[in-house]
Amino acid sequence: MNVLTFDVEEWFHLLDNDSTRSEEQWKRYEVRIHENIDRIFRILEETNTKATFFVIGWIAKTYPEVVKRLAEKYEIGTHTMNHQLVWQQTREEFRADVDSSIKLLQDLTGKPIKYFRAPGFSIRESEAWAFEILNDLGIEVDCSVFPAHHAHGGIPSYGKGEPAIIDVNGVQIKEFPVSTREIYGHHLIYSGGGYFRLFPYWLIRKWAREDSDYLLSYIHPRDLDPGQPLIKDLPLQRKFKSYVGLKGAEAKLRRFLTEFPFTDLSTAVSLYNWSEAKHIKL
Repeated sequence: MNVLTFDVEEWFHLLDNDSTRSEEQWKRYEVRIHENIDRIFRILEETNTKATFFVIGWIAKTYPEVVKRLAEKYEIGTHTMNHQLVWQQTREEFRADVDSSIKLLQDLTGKPIKYFRAPGFSIRESEAWAFEILNDLGIEVDCSVFPAHHAHGGIPSYGKGEPAIIDVNGVQIKEFPVSTREIYGHHLIYSGGGYFRLFPYWLIRKWAREDSDYLLSYIHPRDLDPGQPLIKDLPLQRKFKSYVGLKGAEAKLRRFLTEFPFTDLSTAVSLYNWSEAKHIKL
């Protein structure tokens, strides 16, 4: 089962960077979301692929036409309102942020918002309360778990990266974690983001074949945009990871979607045998 997801952000929505933290700063940057969404539309239509889009509420508020276009053909989830790490917020702040994004997206699409992904996969075991809040807000499926240690979060006790049912104080939520590959003790996401752009396609294809039972891919619009400006104050390592492989990323994704059948979350939920899913208590 291969699941395709997109995090709908602008090219400057980078975490843990001083010049791109706030809404006031975001207003200063060039707008590239429209052409980047057009590119994604073309790729999906030409490869006849379904996908789920996790949209930042700020994008929906600033460019509502983008969300309306997406909702005509694809399913929408929330990526929070203001793209902040979960562990940097109080429970009350997190609830208010997600609640406002859900209400906005539901108003724009006319459809219930049932899917969620935290920025930076930033729900840790110490923030397991987030799953209770998500359940309260009507979220049925989460895609926030990085099943290992991670710079922005990670839940190593999750174990094998496969769909599961997370249980927090009796509250249950279906989980589709991001797929990772361990390399020299480090867990990397090869099916999306910077490492998808960095690794050669033959290696991505090899790993995808090995992970044929379950693979979740996530892509940002910026991952496919070779024309985006350079954010100059990024540390050298972050700069490399943010800009490496941009020129060849679109062709690589087209080939990936041509050689491997991908679908959206609702289809994956309906196909998965939840009676045999592992239960994870946090």
